[in-house]
Parts: sequence; C-alpha cells; structure tokens
Amino acid sequence: MGNILITGVSSGLGEALVDAYLQNGDTVYAIGQTLPPKFDHHPHFFFFPYDLGETFILQATLKEFLNQRSFEIVILNAGVLGEIQTLSDTDLSNIQKVMDVNVWANKELIDTLHAYAFVKQIVGISSGAAVNGSKGWGAYSLSKSTLNMLLKIYAKELPEIHFTALAPGIVKTTMTDHIINDVDDQVFPSAKTLKESYIQTPSEAAKNLISLFPKLLAYESGSFLDVRTME
Repeated sequence: MGNILITGVSSGLGEALVDAYLQNGDTVYAIGQTLPPKFDHHPHFFFFPYDLGETFILQATLKEFLNQRSFEIVILNAGVLGEIQTLSDTDLSNIQKVMDVNVWANKELIDTLHAYAFVKQIVGISSGAAVNGSKGWGAYSLSKSTLNMLLKIYAKELPEIHFTALAPGIVKTTMTDHIINDVDDQVFPSAKTLKESYIQTPSEAAKNLISLFPKLLAYESGSFLDVRTME
C-alpha cells in the first residue's frame, strides 16, 4: 500500500490507473481539470483541480497539495494531442499549447515535487510518436520527444529519483477515437496504421502498466521504453 500521484485522470488511461490503484488499496493523489464522479468521496482519493496548461503558476498553486507528501510513484499521464496536420499548416501558438501540457507542466511539477515532496519513481507517459516522426503528428511528436529528453536530463540531475519515459502502446482514449473517426488516413498514413493495430482498453492498459512499473527500476534511469518492445 502506498501513495500514488497521477496527472490527467478525467478519462481514459488516467482514470483507469486511479481505479486500479484504489482497488489495490493504495492512496491516490490526482491533478487534473475534471474530477471523475466515480471517485468522488472515495476515502483514499485526493483530487486537486488544475489546468496543467497554466504552467506559470503551477508551482505556487500545487505547493500546498504536495508539501511533505511521500510518493511511491508519480505518473505523468496528462497530455493533449493537438491537431493532426502538417507542420507548415500548424501555428506556433498551437504547438506551444501542446508543449505546455506535455512538457513544461511536467518540468514544473517535477521541480515542485523535488522541492517539497519525497518521490522514489517518476514515469512519464510517452509515445511511439516520440521517435516515429510520422506525417501530421508534428506538435505531439515534438512534445513527446522533448519529454523523453527532459526525463533523461532529470535522471542525471536528480539521481535519487528513478525516471522513465514509457510508451504504453495504443490505448482507447478520446485521442485515439479522434484519429480513428476524424483523420483522413489517405492523407496521413499513420492513422491507417493505428486503425489496423490492436487497441487496448484503458483498464487493460492500466493493469499491464501497474504490473510493469516496478520492473522499470531495473533499467537505467532516464530510459525511453516501449511496452511493445520490452522483453
């Protein structure tokens, strides 16, 4: 039984991770925009409503929520996709919004945790998009590759914490639903690949990840790993 911190819990993988940890008897602290109703009034669930895109006040806002807490693991799950479109059609302001949530919010959160809390392990939910460089995934791919490097650098600077950037495989979320239903796979072939791939349910992915997280400690801190290629 331990304390777990998860970001981005309103739906999808984040919500499923909360559910699985609570069923295991753990205590879950969560940060996100929306409180999942099923966890309201749960005695071992503590929620802080916050838009992680508001990076400029993140540390000051979250300090009290995190102060003197001890976490077995922190899961940086919150993320946004942005538009699937060519980089030449993508405004810098839209890229910045994706980077704020997927990268800079995590930077600010890690700094806050290091200053005010005690953490053994941090896992950033990354993606194969971090290394694939597929057409149309510009903002998202840039953000996830930057997240990978962010965690690699922190692994050198904060050696007392074990860091991993982890691609969880394809999970059914609002992101994947949008790609399947709204993205033209003739224009963006990677969407066709996704549609033809095995898609995990959030509950299935959460259970697999929770069993995998302790095994990540055997890998070098700062590694990027993909569940689909791990032995």
